[in-house]
Amino acid sequence: MEYTVQKLGKLAGISTRTLRYYDEIGILKPARINSSGYRIYGKKEVDKLQQILFFRELGVSLDNIKNIVTAPSFDGAAALREHREKLLEKRAQLNSLIANVEKTIAVTEGRMKMSDSEKFAGFKQKMIDENEKKYGNEIRDKFGEEAVDQSNAKLMNMTEEEYNAVTKLEQQVKETFALAFATGDPSGELAQKAADFHKKWITFYWNKYSKEAHAGLAQMYVDDERFKAYYDKDQPGTAEFIRDAIRIYTGVKE
Repeated sequence: MEYTVQKLGKLAGISTRTLRYYDEIGILKPARINSSGYRIYGKKEVDKLQQILFFRELGVSLDNIKNIVTAPSFDGAAALREHREKLLEKRAQLNSLIANVEKTIAVTEGRMKMSDSEKFAGFKQKMIDENEKKYGNEIRDKFGEEAVDQSNAKLMNMTEEEYNAVTKLEQQVKETFALAFATGDPSGELAQKAADFHKKWITFYWNKYSKEAHAGLAQMYVDDERFKAYYDKDQPGTAEFIRDAIRIYTGVKE
């Protein structure tokens, strides 16, 4: 079956403007243009649009989606299996949050009691799952299975007060490093203050602190493209600046 822009938009639940934009950027071209100048889409395009919408639902950027679905090696069946796994992970996270909300409702109504740790269990589990998904392999390779498992357990056992404190400290790390970066001096007072905040922040998660591990983590911010992109998002060069500041702070050069 073939579809015009309007019919496909209605079928997929998206605007005709979106479909035209997808055509313009080359992520979803119509099968052909008919004699009246209308875009016509066939089964192949419908299947590709389904994949695009799956990726969009998972929060993948349009640039990355384009690279994926237009690659010669793109495997639709394999992509669907991957979508399924990611959606199952997302469902597990949502189920955890729903269970947490239901417990909180029961506590509010006086039907049960809930510890501080339980109140934030869903949010903390989501944080762990997201970190494992993004960086799990690299972190475990660098610091070992036991260290990462202990760190996750420490997070899950945090009280509300501890959780709020570490969240506030994380923001202080970001803000202070941003101010320090503007000075251009990783050895300066602001940069070293930021490095100290960073140490206090990671010790909320680590069972045991070492200067070598601290410097190693900072080096990972530079070596791993995902970490680097995160820290360089607002100011390119921030990851290297943080690495240098922490090396000076710890006295570990390599």
